[in-house]
Amino acid sequence: MSRHDILYLSQRDVVECGGLNMAEVISDLEKVFELHNKKDYVLPTKVALRWGDKHSEETIGRINAMPGYVGGDADVAGIKWIGSAPQNPHKYGLPRASALIILNDSEKHFPIAVMDGTIISAMRTGGVTGVAAKYLARKDSSTAGIIGAGTQNRTQLMALKEVLPNLSTVRVFDIKKERSVTFSKEVSQALQLEVVPVSSAQEAVEGADVIVTATTAKEPVVKAEWIGEGCFYSHIGGNEAEFEVIEKADKIVVDDWNQIKHRGTQTPAIMFEKGRLKDSDIYAELGDVVTGKASGREDDREFIYFNGVGLALEDVMVAYRIYKNALGKKVGTKLELWEKPIWV
Repeated sequence: MSRHDILYLSQRDVVECGGLNMAEVISDLEKVFELHNKKDYVLPTKVALRWGDKHSEETIGRINAMPGYVGGDADVAGIKWIGSAPQNPHKYGLPRASALIILNDSEKHFPIAVMDGTIISAMRTGGVTGVAAKYLARKDSSTAGIIGAGTQNRTQLMALKEVLPNLSTVRVFDIKKERSVTFSKEVSQALQLEVVPVSSAQEAVEGADVIVTATTAKEPVVKAEWIGEGCFYSHIGGNEAEFEVIEKADKIVVDDWNQIKHRGTQTPAIMFEKGRLKDSDIYAELGDVVTGKASGREDDREFIYFNGVGLALEDVMVAYRIYKNALGKKVGTKLELWEKPIWV
């Protein structure tokens, strides 16, 4: 037996190797949903380390362990270990989320890479909305309503701009007005969009072609009467929408319904627990739509609701592309795991 090294990639390395390339992320994720639909994956349920019940995540936060294996040409396993502390930005001036991703080869199961997962996690979450919008939003969508002015909605807009060429105006609401103002200035310049802060969630949502909510709200913030005809709503956070919003939808699409029910914190899962939503109410999983087994948008008047819980498969696939790019570019730091194993 010989020496075994792992490749360590810092956040700077991840960015250098394509971590901020949203077009590539969306391409990675379409492959993920194809594999998900073909059942060419392994996905244990995520483990949530909490300091309280599931609602404690909204204030105290949590750390998730998310393992997964993706087949196809990738044929790689991995795990994301991600902490989320909602108090970090205003209390410590730090990001809410921090993550590490470990990749393992699928034959020997040895670890091959350890990398920053914070950028990957944020980008893949935005990318999922991008994939969903590609198939479920109106092609002529020009106005987006965004609730929440954090990192997540930054990557959501990156993805929406990638798949909706007519997107030009974004209205953003955050309970902290100064965050909305700062977010609007930064994102307007970075993405060449007209991003404007508004004074209420209703003002952000009404009349929008696309809605995204990515918040730590404790109570629902989106009302059914605000939703217009032909709208696409990507629900990223927890219990952010009134039950009537989901009940109003012409189509309910999810990433993985069983995972959503297991997680238990998002509005559809809560509705299921209370008997307000049945398995048969779910129109399709996103993989069904990506592979053509189910139709996406069929009518410009449809209100389509999408809920994604987030799958480790997404992180693994994006991380694997970055790992391959790093090998090609000779980026990163080799770390010795062992020179010779003590026991075989």
